[in-house]
Amino acid sequence: MCGSYVVMPDHVHVFITPFLSDAKPLSAVMAKWKEWTSKRILRLTGTAAPLWQPEFFDHVLRSEDAGTAKWNYVRENPVRAGLVARAEDWPYTGHIDFE
Repeated sequence: MCGSYVVMPDHVHVFITPFLSDAKPLSAVMAKWKEWTSKRILRLTGTAAPLWQPEFFDHVLRSEDAGTAKWNYVRENPVRAGLVARAEDWPYTGHIDFE
C-alpha cells in the first residue's frame, strides 16, 4: 500500500492504493489506522480524549486524472484554511510507500 496524506488541525486526508487483490476492506484498514495513530498520538501528548470520529468518508478515484485533480484540491486545504500561503509550506503533507 502506498499513500499520500495531508494532516489538518481537525481532520486527515489519506490517499491509499492497495497492492493485492485480497486486500482488506477499507473499513478494516481505517479502523486499524485509527487505532494505531490514536495510541501513538495519545502516548506522545498524554491526552485521554477520543481522537477520531467513528466514521470516515471515502471517494473512489477511477482515473489518474481524477486522482491528480483530487490530490491538487486536497493539497491546497491548508492554503484555503489560511494556515500557510503556499501548499508547499505546510509541513504535515507527505507520502508513504510501504513496498
